[in-house]
Parts: sequence; structure tokens; C-alpha cells
Amino acid sequence: MSTYDTVDLFAGPGGLDMGATAAGLRPVGIERDANAVATRVAAGLATVHDDVRRYGPADFLDAETLLGGPPCQTFTVAGTGAGRRALDSVVGLLHRMARRESIAEELAGLDDVRTGLVLEPMRWALEAIDAGRPYRAIVLEQVQQVQQVWVAYAEVLRAEGYSVATGVLRSEQFGVPQTRRRAVLVARLDGVAVLPAPTHRPYRAGVPQDAGDARLLPWVSIGQALPHRGPFEVISNYGTGGDPKNRGRRTSAQPAATVTGKIRRNRIVDSAGCELPRFTNGEAGQLQGFPADYPWSGCDIGQQIGNAVAVPLGAALVRAAISEPASAPALEVAA
Repeated sequence: MSTYDTVDLFAGPGGLDMGATAAGLRPVGIERDANAVATRVAAGLATVHDDVRRYGPADFLDAETLLGGPPCQTFTVAGTGAGRRALDSVVGLLHRMARRESIAEELAGLDDVRTGLVLEPMRWALEAIDAGRPYRAIVLEQVQQVQQVWVAYAEVLRAEGYSVATGVLRSEQFGVPQTRRRAVLVARLDGVAVLPAPTHRPYRAGVPQDAGDARLLPWVSIGQALPHRGPFEVISNYGTGGDPKNRGRRTSAQPAATVTGKIRRNRIVDSAGCELPRFTNGEAGQLQGFPADYPWSGCDIGQQIGNAVAVPLGAALVRAAISEPASAPALEVAA
């Protein structure tokens, strides 16, 4: 397939693709879920509706940038935990891949097949290297529990000639109106890889929005992202020990808590505690940095939104990967 300079694995509804487009690239995304594909098609994003394991670099010969946000369900705290339990095994399989050993049998033996998908970007990267057409830039994003895997990725990619920066970034520091920590990796063949510099201040409970580093913009509140709503309070769908009193609360003057696939379960109340309409799909998407009129389609839209890469963070990562080569030391972030 030609005409695309970027390929996005596990492309979802288009967060990284929109970020890549904003950075001036022409991405094509591979996505298996029919609902996410319906959204992508409605949004006019180039899409291959299939399993990424059925493809490789040879199918996208013009692509010089590789993007990927593998499924997070087995790694996230809210998920099954199978991926977290298998982290050491996954890292071991990664190093076997670097030695060009077959790991097919071990992948088939994992408790949850989705866990092994975090290794797919490395397969693509190594196949491109072995074919003599290495990707010029690689950008990966996942829940912060996967940082251990990205550190192992960095070791392998450096041995293959890449400069790599990896760490955990706070999404609100890139203008996303929610607190969402993500493990990220930026690799490049030309120059020194660095993570994107924050543009906004970090959110800390009790610290005023206008306080902090004057060189950075204030973090963005829910109310600023959704000004038509007026003042309100969000009562999280998450509780502690089943006690509703322990559920998290954020006002519209704060950033949202991490947006998940269950965002529709969040209650919204006014200052008197009266129930207000819950977030629409469009509003939930805005909390991930998507346009208000993004054409969410198909079923399970909440899950699409929760799994998406926040658009401003995606754009910042892609720009960091393809910008003019940097000369400063690679930035390692652990937050």
C-alpha cells in the first residue's frame, strides 16, 4: 500500500492519526474493531479493517513513521491484570525477538492473547530493519504500567541504531482536560530523541490553576473544555470497597479524572446535588481532545473514547519524533 508516510497499529478511533495529521503526516491506521473502524471511516481517516498481525512493513513501503497504542485492557489497573502478571515474561520475549528467535509458541500460551500484542510494534520495527528500510521514527503509547516494556524496547532499539526517549507523561501538561498518565516511547534514527516538552502546568489537588511555572500555560479544566455546561460536579463511576461515599469527585473547575470506557456511568450534579444529564459521546470525546463534532459511530462508543490516545498528547509525541534533529541529551522521564 502506498501514498501513506505513516502507519498506525491498533489505530482505534483515530487519536494518534489526528495527532499525526496535525503534525503534517499522512497516516493510515490498522484497526480490527468494527465499531472503531466505523468512527474512523466517518471521520475520513485512511483505514485497514483487519488484524495488525496479518500485515507488516512490506505492506506499507512508503511509511517512514511507525505509531502504535497496543490494547491496554490486560495491563491497566481496571483490567484483568493478566498483562501485569506477565510483564517479566513479555520483556523476556522481547529480548528473544531481538535475537530473531521465534516466540509464536510462547505468545499462544499467554493467559490473554491481548497481552502479547504489546510486542507487535517491535515485530514491525525489526522486520523493517531486516528489510533494509528501517522506520525513521517510532512513537508508542500505553498505560503507565507498560513503562517496563518500553524500557526494554528502548534497549533493543538502541542496539539497532536508534536514539530513544521513554517515560511517563501527564496528559494535562499537553492541554488535555483530564489527568491521564501514559507511558510513551519516542525513537528516531536521525538526531537525538527527546520527549515533548510540557506546554501546560501539572494539576495538583488544592493548587490554584494560575499557580506554578509562569512559563507554562494553566492546565485545562472540564468547564473550559465544555463551557456550555455551566458549573457542575462529576461523581466518578469508581468506588472503594463498594462504598458510594468513597467515589471520586471532580468539579468543572478541575481537569476530569482519567476517561475510561465507563465514562457514561459518571454522574453529574449541580451545586444543589440535583442530577444533570450525563456526558454525551461528543463531550466525552472533547475530554480526550477530539473535536466536539467528531463523528462517533458504531456501538460501544464509550469504550472507543476511553481507549483512544488523547489527540493533543499524540500530536506532541509525533512532532517530537519528526522535528528537526535535537542535540540535547535524550530525556528520560519517570513520573
